[in-house]
Amino acid sequence: MLQYVIGISIFSLLVALILSLIILKKPAGTAKMQEISEAIHQGALTFLKKEYEVLVVFLIIVSLILYFFIDAKIAVSFIIGGISSALAGNIGMRIATKSNARTTEATKKHIGEGLKIAFYSGAVMGMSVVGIGLLGVSILYLVFNDPNIIYGFGFGASSIALFARVGGGIYTKAADVGADLVGKVEKGIPEDDPRNPAVIADNVGDNVGDVAGMGADLFESYVNSMIAAMAIGLLAFNSKEYLMLPLMIASLGIIASIIGIFFVQAKDDKHLFSAMNKGMYSSTIIAAILSFAYINYQGFDIGIFYATLAGLIAGVIIGLFTQYYTSNSHKPTQSIATAAKTGAGTNVIQGLAVGMVSTLVPVLAVSIAVLVAFNFAGLYGIAIAGVGMLATLGFTLAIETYGAVADNAAGISEMANVGKDVREKTELLDAVGNTNAAIGKGFAIGSAALTALALFASFTQITKLSVMSISDPKVIIGLFIGGMLPFLFSSFAMQAVGKAASGIVDEVRRQFKEIKGLMQGKAKPDYNKCIAISTRSALKQMILPSLLAIFSPIVIGYIFGLEALGGLLVGSIVTGFSLAIFMANSGGAWDNAKKYIEAGNFGGKGSDAHKAAVVGDTVGDPFKDTAGPSLNILIKLMSIVAIVFVPLMV
Repeated sequence: MLQYVIGISIFSLLVALILSLIILKKPAGTAKMQEISEAIHQGALTFLKKEYEVLVVFLIIVSLILYFFIDAKIAVSFIIGGISSALAGNIGMRIATKSNARTTEATKKHIGEGLKIAFYSGAVMGMSVVGIGLLGVSILYLVFNDPNIIYGFGFGASSIALFARVGGGIYTKAADVGADLVGKVEKGIPEDDPRNPAVIADNVGDNVGDVAGMGADLFESYVNSMIAAMAIGLLAFNSKEYLMLPLMIASLGIIASIIGIFFVQAKDDKHLFSAMNKGMYSSTIIAAILSFAYINYQGFDIGIFYATLAGLIAGVIIGLFTQYYTSNSHKPTQSIATAAKTGAGTNVIQGLAVGMVSTLVPVLAVSIAVLVAFNFAGLYGIAIAGVGMLATLGFTLAIETYGAVADNAAGISEMANVGKDVREKTELLDAVGNTNAAIGKGFAIGSAALTALALFASFTQITKLSVMSISDPKVIIGLFIGGMLPFLFSSFAMQAVGKAASGIVDEVRRQFKEIKGLMQGKAKPDYNKCIAISTRSALKQMILPSLLAIFSPIVIGYIFGLEALGGLLVGSIVTGFSLAIFMANSGGAWDNAKKYIEAGNFGGKGSDAHKAAVVGDTVGDPFKDTAGPSLNILIKLMSIVAIVFVPLMV
């Protein structure tokens, strides 16, 4: 069975390679388009290089701690997990930054061609993440023959994901906020105007945040859901068949995702959303059919299929309701745009309200999925539900990464002056990308909740902590501290964006003031200066929130014991899940409310309503792209840290 899993994971990587070659053979447009694309590409690589210099030091220090105090095999697994996570994100980002100009150029021919290039780029990321993740888990199990050792792989992946998500999120939003506040609000120039010194840094940020960061985020969800299910399967059933089942479900999900990719085709701009939905539904249905066929054929309890199906359906529901609350074609986002007519204050209030109410359905969907999964297959069922939700990650991640490529393509069409018709078409692609990015973030948060619950279930089995009494003061202490940590973590992340953005604002203002002829388009801004400021600020500011996530469970567990640690994990999952949904959906709705006004509603660009909406979008930027998405890594990382460092606490 393991040889089939390894074979499918390698096939996934071959599909990613083929799609990459298809993209790179496409024309990259005019010399100006290629120049802008190369600047974005080099800026993104510069950031990753600097980030990896920090991460290498972290990997060495933690691996030495694991080697001397925990287990040498876990230390090796940790290093491989960290490298694998970084590799998956790096591959996806390299192709994304090579696809943006090609998407713009393809859109000149037909909007469906532009959609195909951008989506294929996302599929490279999706196939790379699932291929490397499944291959890494499978080979480590083949070598060590013990799923508990592979927790080190998940720990390495989670650690790199947190740094990548927090660092990338700070970078992208510092550049975005700085560019918007000076460019849009103060100077009244378009979002992607080449006169804005922060415009390239902003486009770089789309890639380091929504491509490399999101890829690392979902990579660790993917591998940790499988590892937790494998460990619980072995403990609960003492059977290698149940241990291998999560890997097979993931393999079948890869096949379904590959099929779903080729359903994404659009004849015209009216079918862009339906093309994405067609692919999502197709991959989900195919994954369900294949999982049922395999589980039934192998003679497993049919309840395990129901647990898998519960996870799959919950993922689709979260995606659809995220789309409803963040798309400007629906009432929630339109209500935020309407509120902007009376000022920035009412716009912000309505955005907060929409984000808060948007938590209802995702929380109910995950709760029902957990109830169904546990009812049919116990704790193992909860873990399998997480694997089921992430089974079609190859496709879901393609949707998310598509958004960053489409955003860059729209920016390049503006900066390279390719014409109004192409600009309008790339803006349509970008609009689809914004909504899909929100769906991707909702899916990532939902999968994080199920993965964290699976890891918590594994923690209770490893520690034999089957009952925690809320009358125990240590448990209450853990619950309160765990419930507080997502808020503290978010505060650090939000403040980091504010500090980094201030540096960008000062620099953009300085250049407009000191570079003669810049506003008139007669001089060229210093893009590299803004890239350097964002990079330096992001790497400096990401350290504190990352260390908070890693050391909190170790300190609480060591001082107060396993009961308090269990309470800490429960408290962080409950508040972290809801807070993440609230922040991600508020930010997405504010962004699309602004775009709704820019489309000509309530006075259009330059109106008082538009200026108010820009303020709301500025508040929402660190919500949806920094603090919100990073919270799902926080709740998973704390659980995996608790599992790995249990020997020091017992």
